[in-house]
Amino acid sequence: MVTAVATLVAVTGCTAEQDKGAAGPGEAKGGGAALAAVGSLTVKGRAPKTGYSRDRFGTAWADTDSNSCDTRDDILKRDLKDVKFTGGTCKVTYGLLDPDPYSGKEITYRRGRSQVDIDHVVALSDAWQKGAKYWDPSKRIALANDPLNLLAVDAPTNRGKGDGDAATWLPPNKAYRCEYVAAQVAVKKKYGLWVTAAEQSAMKKVLAGCPDQKLPTGGNPTRAPERFRAR
Repeated sequence: MVTAVATLVAVTGCTAEQDKGAAGPGEAKGGGAALAAVGSLTVKGRAPKTGYSRDRFGTAWADTDSNSCDTRDDILKRDLKDVKFTGGTCKVTYGLLDPDPYSGKEITYRRGRSQVDIDHVVALSDAWQKGAKYWDPSKRIALANDPLNLLAVDAPTNRGKGDGDAATWLPPNKAYRCEYVAAQVAVKKKYGLWVTAAEQSAMKKVLAGCPDQKLPTGGNPTRAPERFRAR
């Protein structure tokens, strides 16, 4: 994130009438507490991963907000400092992730090198096992490209996360854990994803240390335009 500091707001539920734009997990608008929102999430067991593939969430980095830039470049523009472009104002070729929210380090982004990933805060595989398996493709495409669920981060740290939820993985940078968990709660609330009992317990444990932490809001509608397809 550009600042990795959040003063955020309550999410209103799983409808297509969410705020549009490139609001991300750390952008602040003020509002309801994340800790209280954890209790509103449905608690169920993890469903089998059977049938999951990235293709179920559409083509990677689809331009679902129709701004003529792909989603990856939108997030790089939002989260990096000192951004430089090639051939207009979409293709990001350089920038600084200062600090990286997951590790706390400063990382230089150069296009073509794998030092910066765009992470799905709620991993797509985790989403699949907690409700997304039963959605229509339009909603899965929306989740995969929603700025609320996307964050530019250190690549090696992110790859250690895999498809972990809050019960199995938290950012090594302890100062960012409240924002991170609040973002996961916001995404799961917005899209109607459930949590496991262990996951809910882990979320409550983190947020108990920051009871005034707010929920992020915004992002894209929860349905992608009809022109996008997924298996």
